[in-house]
Amino acid sequence: MANNDVNRLIDMLYEKIEDAKAPALKPGMSMVDRDETLDLLDELRAQLPIEMKRAQELLAAREKFVEDAKRDVDRMMRQADLEAKAKVSDSEVLTAAKQKAQSMIAHAEDRCRQMYQVTNEYTEDALSRTEEAVQMALDEVKQSRVRFRSASSAKMQEQRDKLAGKLETEESGSGESNN
Repeated sequence: MANNDVNRLIDMLYEKIEDAKAPALKPGMSMVDRDETLDLLDELRAQLPIEMKRAQELLAAREKFVEDAKRDVDRMMRQADLEAKAKVSDSEVLTAAKQKAQSMIAHAEDRCRQMYQVTNEYTEDALSRTEEAVQMALDEVKQSRVRFRSASSAKMQEQRDKLAGKLETEESGSGESNN
C-alpha cells in the first residue's frame, strides 16, 4: 500500500512539473508552486517505507561484504600461489639436490675404483721392480761369492805355492850345505 502511495505522489509531482507554465521570456523553464511541490516531496519522503532505507543499508553492507570477500579471495589466492610456487620450488630443489648427490656418489665411486686400480698397478709394479732389484742383488752377491771363492782359492794356492817354493828352496839350500 505504501508503494502505491509513493507511486501516486511521484505521478502527482510529474504532473505538476508537466502542467507548469513557462514564463514569457524563458520558454525552457517552468514555474511551479514551490510550497505545493515541497509538500509533495515531504509526503513522498514520509511515505518511503523503512524497508527502502534498510534495503539501501543492506545493499551498502552487501557491497562492503563483496569487496571484503574479493580482497580475502585475492589474498588467499596470492598466498596459495606463493605456497604452491614454494612447494614446487622446494620439490625442484630437492629433486636437483638428490640428482646432484647421486651424481657425486657415482663420480666418487668411479674415482675410487680408478684409484684402487692405479694403486694396485703401482704396487704390483713397485713389488716387481723390488723383486727384480733383490734378484739382481742376490745374483751379484752370488757372483761376488763365486769371485771371492775363486780369488780366495787362487790366493790360497799362491800362498801354498809360495810356501812350497820356500820349502823347496830351503830344502835345496839345506841339501847343498849337507853335501
